[in-house]
Amino acid sequence: MTTQPGARAPSPRHSTDPGTSDQRRPIASYENYSEAERAVDYLSDNGFPVERVAIIGSDVKLVEQVVGRLNYGGAALRGAGSGALTGLLIGWLFGVFNWFTPLLAAFTLAVYGLVFGAVIGAVFGLVTHALQGGRRDFASVRAMTPTRYEVVADEEVAGDAKNLLAKMTGDV
Repeated sequence: MTTQPGARAPSPRHSTDPGTSDQRRPIASYENYSEAERAVDYLSDNGFPVERVAIIGSDVKLVEQVVGRLNYGGAALRGAGSGALTGLLIGWLFGVFNWFTPLLAAFTLAVYGLVFGAVIGAVFGLVTHALQGGRRDFASVRAMTPTRYEVVADEEVAGDAKNLLAKMTGDV
């Protein structure tokens, strides 16, 4: 194999790279994250080099939990809340840079920003809700949740990790 001057030879991927599944081996599998976390904590408590271990969630599913009905009042309230927070922060920032009376200016501009932001946010929330035409009349929270967790370790230390975990569960 010949290399050109100045070219670097390909280096092996480091074990902390998340895409290096070929250099890591599964040592345990769990149904929930707390069990996997407990296993890694056990390894850590027993002096194992945990920087060579990873917890990998598999079979990810999207769960959208509906938290309530969304109507015009709710849309206006949510818009007013987000607009008020934004207006408060922007008003406060403008007030901080007033060199003559910074405390009074910051407070006054923050209050004006809060009120102005709440009004604009409420209007924007109402308009957005009206434009959807009843297509999404509910509020929800989305989460990605794995159904299985694998604890994997670098190939060189996987056997030691597996033996240590067997002592934790008593499955020698």
